[in-house]
Amino acid sequence: MKEKILTNLRIIDPSQKMDEIGDIVIDEKGKIKSIGKKSGTSKSAEKIDLKGLVAIPGLVDMKAFVGEPGFEYKENFRTLSQAALAGGVTSIVTMPNTKPVIDNVSMVDFIIRRGRDKAKVNLFPCASITRQMEGNQMTEFGLLKARGIIGFSDVNKTIQNSELMSRIMNYASDIDVLIMQHAEDYELAKNSCINQGEVATRLGLQGVSDIAEKIIIERDLSLLSEFPCRYHINQISSKNSLNVVKKNKSNGIKFSTGVSINNLSLNQNDIGEFRTFLKLSPPLRSEEDRLSLIEGIKNDLINVIVSDHIPEDEESKRLPFAQAATGSIGIETLLSLSLELYHNESLSLERIIKCLTINPAKILKIDKGSLKEGSDADICIFDLEKPWVVKAEELKSKSKNTAIENRKLQGKVKMTLLQGEVVYSN
Repeated sequence: MKEKILTNLRIIDPSQKMDEIGDIVIDEKGKIKSIGKKSGTSKSAEKIDLKGLVAIPGLVDMKAFVGEPGFEYKENFRTLSQAALAGGVTSIVTMPNTKPVIDNVSMVDFIIRRGRDKAKVNLFPCASITRQMEGNQMTEFGLLKARGIIGFSDVNKTIQNSELMSRIMNYASDIDVLIMQHAEDYELAKNSCINQGEVATRLGLQGVSDIAEKIIIERDLSLLSEFPCRYHINQISSKNSLNVVKKNKSNGIKFSTGVSINNLSLNQNDIGEFRTFLKLSPPLRSEEDRLSLIEGIKNDLINVIVSDHIPEDEESKRLPFAQAATGSIGIETLLSLSLELYHNESLSLERIIKCLTINPAKILKIDKGSLKEGSDADICIFDLEKPWVVKAEELKSKSKNTAIENRKLQGKVKMTLLQGEVVYSN
């Protein structure tokens, strides 16, 4: 590869507290050679003038579903890669709820090999916490970690048994693995499909109180004080849960939290008349909850923003609300929808980018999310002001179940580089 110089950029890299106009020099090996105002030049280098666009580290998405194996009709490595790169995402943590479930060494070997052959992004696979994600028996954390597993999650299922959860935390602490929990009490959430409240009553749907989330968080953080391990709450969705997080962080308990961009940008009123593409888990909650989540990011109670990318075929969504599948795609629109929070002055640009790059990289303990010299040149370049409208048929995911169809956004990815190579250009 020829050396490249990206010129006339506004470079924002929270890992270096950098926000300045400058250049990025990429060497022949796809590494950052120099960055900023005083970057060197080379007569033989390929020069790309980016005319004032913004450059940030490639996004790190901590929660996305890929359909291989078993659900290729929803998504596959190729289509996931295309959607991710169009959204400036260069590193993805893939969930283990495939068919079969990723809960043993042979499945890990398969998924890593298949991803290496077909994906064009950095893939960091998760394995399930329990066998078959049934919440009964732990998987072999040590063996799976040795084979390349970045963390453990039962995705949209929660470990209900407190004794098992204490053993999971104890073992995870011994071998330094990351546990990623979906917080929801099954009994309280049984048969529910929407947030409990006025909207659920009006639509005649079974609602779930935020207590179902809060009670699991309280239990897990109590256990964490006894069995300290690397623990991450996948998605916070309510003000009450944030109060629990705040109390425990102030008491010195160490853990991290994430939030879906959907819960930051939408509320239960957006569901309207049974819009099944907005049936999500955790559900969209009140406007008060949404605003509290934004405050949670400002106050460092929430560390990561995720796409919670869950592709579903149209047939499984075009059903009565209670029967429809849960989830929406979102990896391609993750950055643009996040930038909405900057344009409406809810969050600073630096804080948004921090939650999408270096924060998840630190939690995962991977060398991504930064443009420091010597790191891989995984770069997202975007136009901060570019207006556009989300059209499902134009999105690159195989499934088209976006929760924000026809939404007007401001800010669009123009180019994505992976190890110095231009892999997406618009």
